[in-house]
Amino acid sequence: MGANDAANDSLLNRNQALVSALCKHLSLSPQSFSSECVGTNDIKAVFSNIVKFSGREGLLNSNEVMKWVKFVDVFPIEPEACKGAIEGLNEDLALKSVLLGGLKISEADVLVFSILHSLVNGLSITERQQYPNVLRWMDYIQSNEDLDNLYERIPVQKVGFEPHISKNSAELQSDQSLKKSASSLKTEEKLEAVSKSKKSSIENAEKEPVLDRKSTEEKKIVSETKGTETDADLSISLLNIQIGVIRKAWKHPSADSLLVEEIDLGDGNVRQVVSGLAKYCAPDALANRLVVLITNVKPGKLRDVVSAGLVLCASNQDHTAVEPLIPPEGAKIGERVSFLGHDGKPEDVLNPKKKQLEKITPHLCTDEKGIATFKGVPFMTSAGACKSSIRNANIK
Repeated sequence: MGANDAANDSLLNRNQALVSALCKHLSLSPQSFSSECVGTNDIKAVFSNIVKFSGREGLLNSNEVMKWVKFVDVFPIEPEACKGAIEGLNEDLALKSVLLGGLKISEADVLVFSILHSLVNGLSITERQQYPNVLRWMDYIQSNEDLDNLYERIPVQKVGFEPHISKNSAELQSDQSLKKSASSLKTEEKLEAVSKSKKSSIENAEKEPVLDRKSTEEKKIVSETKGTETDADLSISLLNIQIGVIRKAWKHPSADSLLVEEIDLGDGNVRQVVSGLAKYCAPDALANRLVVLITNVKPGKLRDVVSAGLVLCASNQDHTAVEPLIPPEGAKIGERVSFLGHDGKPEDVLNPKKKQLEKITPHLCTDEKGIATFKGVPFMTSAGACKSSIRNANIK
């Protein structure tokens, strides 16, 4: 059997299980759906056909439900990117039992469970422990939906419960006596330790100059806060990434490698952006093209021309191929690109001194399908994921 045949069989088996799981949840017969429905790689189409057949077309108008349909429809195939997507799901489930909130299992839960099952089941025990919220959610689904004949049960280690056993009065008195003895011993040990500590501190203070002590304390404060600041500066939610449309583009008057674009962000918000695209795109080819851009960078001048944004582009390793990221057809002008599990508020204007952009962009890339991602989590819009024709590319 060739690689293509194996891939087709895997797709067929996955979709058959998916159709059966959704049909069970909606009390439908899987035989009602054609082999064309089962054989397609378009998960959104499979989901839509089943939902329409069930008479629940309203689900297709639910933004929350369709968010999860899009999540699985663009789910990456590269292992590291997959783990990044699961990590985002793990964060999203931190305060929820199921995907849509509450306790009721929805069609979205069954859909995402079906697509992720084989991946999670293939993880080692150590790897699974990195996603406790995902495992808890999957265990809830497999325990409350009749899916055992479709999917192998994923073992989840649960914390045991030991019931309280009452003791007689003699045992209680003995326990209390032991606790008091232990408490007295600990108190004596603590007093002795405090006494030694004070004595040591006094001796060290006499030896250590005042300026040195102050310097040590300042270093300690810096080291304690440095980690937190670094984590905060790495959050993709700091960036305000929006969809815009280039109304016109022209060559920079004094730089052969630069183009100047007039980009419409909707609601009358038009801004000028300078990009290093002259070697890769003709100005006329960019007219009326949708692009993805960071809009909260600090405005500045590039060779005396004002630039108030950064058009995100994918490029190969040797930088011989560069192209602006491609938003999906139907994406709304001005809408903000979202990242599952990263829901923070963007900065009004990025602080160049903190080098936030420099810290985040190394984690932006396209996967094997060309989907634009941050640490494996796709760039999502209301119409789907942003992408590029350049796969496994850097994004800047």
